Amino acid sequence: MAVQSSGLFNSRRGRVILENLTGYAFLAPAGFIIFLFGLFPVLFAFFVSLHRWRRFPGDYQGLDNYVDALGNLAYVLFFWLAVGAILGSIYGLWHIWQTSRGERQALAHIVPGALAAAALFAVLNWFFALLPVILNVPQRLRGQQITQQLFVQEFFASFQFPEVLAANSLMLLSLVVSIVVAALFARFIRTQRTAFYILVAMGIFVGFAAGILLLNLTLDEMNIAIAEAQADGESLPIWSQIILISAGTGLMGLALWLWQRGVDDYDDRGFLIKALIVILAVIGAYALITQLPQALAEADDDIMDGFSVTIMYSLFSVPMQLTLGLGLAILLFQNIRGKSFFRIIYFLPYITPFVATSAVFALLFSHRSGSPANQLLTTLGIPVQSWLLEPTGIFRLIFGPDVPQALAGPGLALLVIIIYNVWVYAGYATVIFLAGLGNIPRELYEAARIDGANNWHQFRFVTLPLLSPTTFFLMLISTIGTFQAFTQIYLLRRPGAYTAVDTINIYIYDEIRAANPDYAYGAAMAFVLFAVILILTLIQNRVLGRRVFYG
Repeated sequence: MAVQSSGLFNSRRGRVILENLTGYAFLAPAGFIIFLFGLFPVLFAFFVSLHRWRRFPGDYQGLDNYVDALGNLAYVLFFWLAVGAILGSIYGLWHIWQTSRGERQALAHIVPGALAAAALFAVLNWFFALLPVILNVPQRLRGQQITQQLFVQEFFASFQFPEVLAANSLMLLSLVVSIVVAALFARFIRTQRTAFYILVAMGIFVGFAAGILLLNLTLDEMNIAIAEAQADGESLPIWSQIILISAGTGLMGLALWLWQRGVDDYDDRGFLIKALIVILAVIGAYALITQLPQALAEADDDIMDGFSVTIMYSLFSVPMQLTLGLGLAILLFQNIRGKSFFRIIYFLPYITPFVATSAVFALLFSHRSGSPANQLLTTLGIPVQSWLLEPTGIFRLIFGPDVPQALAGPGLALLVIIIYNVWVYAGYATVIFLAGLGNIPRELYEAARIDGANNWHQFRFVTLPLLSPTTFFLMLISTIGTFQAFTQIYLLRRPGAYTAVDTINIYIYDEIRAANPDYAYGAAMAFVLFAVILILTLIQNRVLGRRVFYG
């Protein structure tokens, strides 16, 4: 008679636990890599941006780097970032209540989730208390004969600093309490989604605690700035700027929401909605126009110039490369000889190294009279141009110096880089558009021809609507790409163009590669750029995503 073993994982629940542990064990290396190379650099960069950080860690500065970069607008953005995190966490808690339908066992997992969030913050507190101490090891060894043994000894001595020991004790206590409570809940309060509820509750409390900490930091920094301004006999209208900028943004968002829901109404109610939309949009725009310049009055001029160049670069590059890519895709989609060869030719610039192609472009658009670009201009009766050395806006060059600076357009040097960017990425857009064209059923074109549609009508009412997902995708990644562009701009940048081609990425690079680099300020500007890209992406998803036709 066989005797059944009584091991820990022999029961049905034990086998389920073993399967889960095995799955988590396989996922652990990937999770560690994602944290080490994905999440940790972001957290560390934000930590650096809150300090004075030249070559070695310095004093805590709070939001000073962000305020130096954006002026009072930094307070507005951080205030609403904190409020958004708090409101999002409250919404997540309400969502759990709705999905669990008031189930007590599910809601009870909020307790271990909150403790897990506290443990996570305790781990981060210990890590960021230890990190500056370790990074200061070279400073502590300055003036001594540094050996490997001495460095290792000082490295491990960093773990014994009083602030590190205090953070370590809190971390260990939080971890033990969190693990014990989670194990007790898993043992005595059983649900089918125990791990899910604990993870969701942990995420909610992490967001809520982060929002509270950020809001407290922002309010403290605002109070300090207001007190310093009052001590100097000045007024600092931070709160009025927060209220008016928020109200203006909210009114314009409400106008957009109403427009999306009332634009197709043709009765009297639809007319009233449209009139209300216009009024709200005008009021919101006025609030923003009057307050944004004041909030940005103390901002870094170099950053503002960098963003203006970046926006100009994006506005001219994206439409040109998408239009050219669509045109080439339609031509190559026809039944012509050698279309596979032409597809390779047009895609070749995208896979050719930037270093090689940018060097060729620099020769093509050289300021010398013998360059191919200048030879072409002279045959057309146009004077020789400096191209990559010319910072003057193209509309000023065409229409004369009376054109206002705001309407001068991109500098000629930036225009060359835009042409290069279009040349590189138009082939990529062509390939993606070709894939989109291949997914359009031929029967739709036949039906359109039977109904009397000519080629233009087929393109307007069949091709464009069914290509809208592809167009939306390309517009999204192209916009993000132009805001992240660095290599081609850096390679084609010339001193004679001054700052006419210096995008925000170039300025960040110059800041951290200077003779006396300011890593904290560079990290702060990188987060500002990330916020701008994120906001643009959300706006594109909200505005353009609704117009995408997925069939």
